[in-house]
Amino acid sequence: MVKSILVYSFVFFSLFLLCFSLHNFFLENQQIILPYSLKKVYLFHLGFSLVICINFLVFSTVDKIFEQLGFIYLGTILLKLLLFSLIFYKSIFTEEGLPFVARLSLFIPMIVFLLTEAIFVAKILKKKQ
Repeated sequence: MVKSILVYSFVFFSLFLLCFSLHNFFLENQQIILPYSLKKVYLFHLGFSLVICINFLVFSTVDKIFEQLGFIYLGTILLKLLLFSLIFYKSIFTEEGLPFVARLSLFIPMIVFLLTEAIFVAKILKKKQ
């Protein structure tokens, strides 16, 4: 289990460093200024996805909870979206006419981390079967 936690941590931190650096480089190269902190968006997704994967790894060892992990994962995705909306409410929803590049810059880290998180959760669920 410790090995899996280290692998998850390494993958998520590597994703953060690589994707954030590339994304930030592109925005600076195009001289685009976002109305929010891109680093905070990436850090939110890094932290939340890592916590979800580690919790699912731990909860997969409990037989009573294991059967419900798929439904719990759907709830955590909803919780992630709600918390993200609450934390970044001021910079996202109060901004009039958020430019397409700013919307896309919110969408990219969400997709990157959500896909990686889904792959890890699927592996955890398959491993037990």
